[in-house]
Amino acid sequence: MKRLLALLAGGLGLGALLRRRKHASEPVASPADELRLRIAESRSDDEQAAPEEQPADAAARRADVHARARNAIDELRD
Repeated sequence: MKRLLALLAGGLGLGALLRRRKHASEPVASPADELRLRIAESRSDDEQAAPEEQPADAAARRADVHARARNAIDELRD
């Protein structure tokens, strides 16, 4: 009787081990991969929605940055 119970328990354990190994071999998407995918999708949506217009040359960009900074400083002073 003890041998039968030991054999039965061993069989159940072996079956559980095989099922576990089968499920472990299947690819599982990690939460990090899902987050990277969502971020990539949102970035592509933002780029399509409203591309920013930037001045072509460095001098124009520099002047634009300085003008925005002056406006921000003036707003803070008021």
